[in-house]
Amino acid sequence: MASSRSSRARVVKLPARRSRASARPRPRTQDLVTYGRTVVEAEARAIGAVPLDDAFATAVRWILGCKGRVVVTGMGKPGFVAQKISATLASTGTPSLYVHPAEAAHGDLGRIARDDLVFALSNSGETEEILRLLPSLKKIGAKIVAITADRSNRLARAADLVIAIGNVEEACPMGLAPTASTAVLLAVGDALSMTVLANRPFDREEYALFHPGGKLGRGLMKVHELMRGETSNPVVREDAPLAAAVAVMTETPGRPGATSVVAADGTLVGIFTDGDLRRLVERGDTDFSRPVSSAMCKGPKTVRPDALVVDAARVLRQARIDQVPVVDADGRPVGLLDVQDLLAAKIL
Repeated sequence: MASSRSSRARVVKLPARRSRASARPRPRTQDLVTYGRTVVEAEARAIGAVPLDDAFATAVRWILGCKGRVVVTGMGKPGFVAQKISATLASTGTPSLYVHPAEAAHGDLGRIARDDLVFALSNSGETEEILRLLPSLKKIGAKIVAITADRSNRLARAADLVIAIGNVEEACPMGLAPTASTAVLLAVGDALSMTVLANRPFDREEYALFHPGGKLGRGLMKVHELMRGETSNPVVREDAPLAAAVAVMTETPGRPGATSVVAADGTLVGIFTDGDLRRLVERGDTDFSRPVSSAMCKGPKTVRPDALVVDAARVLRQARIDQVPVVDADGRPVGLLDVQDLLAAKIL
């Protein structure tokens, strides 16, 4: 009977193989940067050479007159570009959606209606997943705009309108990976979106409506959306005793730490804050029966309800104050903007 030692498989360690990558010399930083710059420059040249013509203007007019939605589709890398174009259109006032061509062939064509306008992105114009949709799109009755290399490929021949981007040389060392062509598709999509935006009524308030979250939305908020108004807006008459001003500041919901002071006609004449109160106490000046007008800050900084919150924040920073009254056209306080509100909204 063989021993347990002899019955064991013999393990032979082979020398580690050097990978093809490890055999290459380590590239220099400058060489990497130089090559990266050639890619950027190649894509920039491709974008600059796009031959926009009357077809582009027609596409813009079709979008402006579209009674339905602008549907954008593409497969592979152009599909990601199509999603971005659709998102840009939607965020700037043009109802739009992205439809994946493969999913469209399995039921998502039901998302597309007769009044819609379909933009199909394909550099070659021979993408099978898109071509198989064309007969159904024709039956639905939606117009088709092809963004493709030329007007002779199958997609272009079937489309109602062609935006030809030309024969784009890819910025790939093998000349294969979609790089310059997708950059061009994206640039054309942005050009369409921004030209449409420039020719339709769409203001900053509507843009803010579509961007309630994130820095963009916060930057376009108006003061009246964030200010403390109505019962949360503390106001006292200038002839009210100091004790009444302190009581209003304490009892107002949210305890804003300040109160606007108004004249008999309701116009703003001053503001009294927790800081003013603290300084009185530090001086031993505790006669709270005297009028608040004797201790208030006269002629305070103010903002209007329709001002941008970012502009109001600038007023607070520059004046180094924590609260600012919000006044209407007649100078009456309609709200109070507190630095804590700006912090909560991530404006500061």
